[in-house]
Amino acid sequence: MGGFDMESLVDATAGAIGSLASTTILYPLDTCKTKYQAELRTPNLRKYRNLSDVLWEAIRKRQVLSLYQGLGTKNLQSFISSFIYFYGYSFFRKLHMERSGFKSVGTKANLIIAAVAGACTVAITMPLDTAASRMQTSDFGKSKGLIKTLSEGTLGEAFDGLGISILLTLNPAIQYTAFDQLKERLLEGKLGNPQSLSALSAFLLGAASKCVATCLTYPAIRCKVMIQAAESSEDREEESEMESRKTVSGALHAIWNKEGFLGFFKGLRAQILKTVLSSALLLMIKEKITKSTWVLFLAIKRFLVLSMSRLKSS
Repeated sequence: MGGFDMESLVDATAGAIGSLASTTILYPLDTCKTKYQAELRTPNLRKYRNLSDVLWEAIRKRQVLSLYQGLGTKNLQSFISSFIYFYGYSFFRKLHMERSGFKSVGTKANLIIAAVAGACTVAITMPLDTAASRMQTSDFGKSKGLIKTLSEGTLGEAFDGLGISILLTLNPAIQYTAFDQLKERLLEGKLGNPQSLSALSAFLLGAASKCVATCLTYPAIRCKVMIQAAESSEDREEESEMESRKTVSGALHAIWNKEGFLGFFKGLRAQILKTVLSSALLLMIKEKITKSTWVLFLAIKRFLVLSMSRLKSS
């Protein structure tokens, strides 16, 4: 595998563009979901009874545009993480097939490859993820910029939730493994070529695979949101409690004490709605632009080769 890996680069670019588009389209829903998940109160004291309450609060306060607070940071994090993830996933997958001699990757190997790619991605983009979550969960109209959000805390706080985020690499690992296995069957195993699914097939497979992954990992997702959430004006009176919730064990204990077992699944429907739509859109867009990206990169490569040959001959 000398030189740069064209196939992995094409896959990463298409995935990053798809992620950027899906994140932007669904961002208001993501903000509502995150604020809803971050709230931890007994049922009779809840500010948000359901997901729509967050939206109505923004409308009532005339802060509808605040549903986009943190969009730039989220897009930056989404683009970088998707590029790194898809490049690593495609690269390690291809490397495994070359060394094993197999024409496809089994489920077990696929899960390991996806988890490794996910762990590398999380370690690099964690501060951006933390900042985006704090911006989303800030009071409407009071969100701060990326630099100010990160500078207010320590370097360690920028990596709040790193452990549970690494654990959550199982989510995309499960999702993309399921997606690739189903895609392989639909395309008769021709994964070595820039084959693409139809938009509808990619959307449906993306939705189904993400739904399964989200249901299996949701308690950890809820804990991660709580750990990364900004302190709202109502929470500052309970500073010691907020500090204890900055650890996985503290978040789990707080959910159990205030909301019981069902609290671990609070916001599951909202999470499924957002992540399924987001992942389905991402994979649909990625599948549709992969061929175009492939042609573009081949044209650029040919241009560079011709330019180098002319320079050498002159």
